[in-house]
Amino acid sequence: MTFQVNREDGLFYRQTLFDQARRVVIKVGSAVLTDADGLNQEVIDNLAREISFLCSTGREVILVSSGAVAAGRQRLGISRQPGEELRVKQALAAMGQGLLMQAYEQAFGRYDQLVAQVLLTHEDLAHRDRYLNVRNTIYTLFEFGVVPIINENDTVSVKELRFGDNDTLGALITNMIGADMYIMLTDVDGLYTANPVTDPGAEPVYTVAEITPDVECMAGHTTSRLGTGGMQTKIRAARMVSVCGGSSFIGPGRNRDILRQLFSGDMVGTFFLPARDKITSRKHWIGHVLRPKGFLILDDGACRAVRDQGKSLLPSGILEVRGDFGVGAPVHCLDRRERLVAAGLINYSADDTRKIKGHRSSEIAGILGFKDSDVVIHRDNLVLLDRSDNIAPRDVA
Repeated sequence: MTFQVNREDGLFYRQTLFDQARRVVIKVGSAVLTDADGLNQEVIDNLAREISFLCSTGREVILVSSGAVAAGRQRLGISRQPGEELRVKQALAAMGQGLLMQAYEQAFGRYDQLVAQVLLTHEDLAHRDRYLNVRNTIYTLFEFGVVPIINENDTVSVKELRFGDNDTLGALITNMIGADMYIMLTDVDGLYTANPVTDPGAEPVYTVAEITPDVECMAGHTTSRLGTGGMQTKIRAARMVSVCGGSSFIGPGRNRDILRQLFSGDMVGTFFLPARDKITSRKHWIGHVLRPKGFLILDDGACRAVRDQGKSLLPSGILEVRGDFGVGAPVHCLDRRERLVAAGLINYSADDTRKIKGHRSSEIAGILGFKDSDVVIHRDNLVLLDRSDNIAPRDVA
């Protein structure tokens, strides 16, 4: 399969990128951190040892950690119930977040490594000024030699404010701070060409040059015991990091020396190389952080102009406008089959866009009585998106 890199070349690429990585984000999920009794202290102690080792080599490290709900559940002695209400999970998170940080504080303290808690909701990254403030806080913690430990603020998060899973949160943080590498530690060994449980011919995929539909299909070959993510969300997270020029890794988080193995060149887990074509940090924010306030259905000509020719979006190519949004709002562009094409910041409100859709730019002033721009979305504010990132057209922020 063309997306794979052969073992010899893969070893070279992997080792080169691990050697060059100076800023690293490590995500560890519930499947690794917890067992039947709640938080697994042995895993936490091992993470502290491994991350402190990386810090001792001069690298800057962020840990994105789940586990607050599990810690709260463990302390209160409440078993997991099917269809558990959100309010219960939020209460458990409130109970457990302090316990989780206490466990990390004690574990890292054995290696004289300082840590700090950073709790986020999607709203913190959706506003540009708050986004930049979070980034500056993390940079300042690095200056102090502190490992930021980041988690979603489950106690206050509702659907509109949630990242959905910590795989996505970790990818957003990786791109926000310009990290070189994103390491996702999970309870599976990595990607396989087939299901290793049922197919004796299944082979591990060590190095992926490009995340293609074939790679995404492989996500169905692995299953995880716990967590809100799963392999498919990890693949999407790896692609988000790739387009910003970073590399990613998915592999076994309970291996005692997993980080030392990785940075020593051992062929373990699955490694994803950076994409050849990269986007800027601002375009990443537009395309992957902001949630759409509305949708534009484009005709075939507009789709080609935007996707293949790098053009701005003109009103003449818009077939339909959905949602209620203002000037400067994030919107997603879909083709006739409602497949995702691009995301962008729009120059006209929903009402005005409905009035000028299908018309030439020269007609805008006559229709609206004013003209702020010849284009509905300028190409500098337009980001192409992969169709596999598609969301339901009614999923509006």
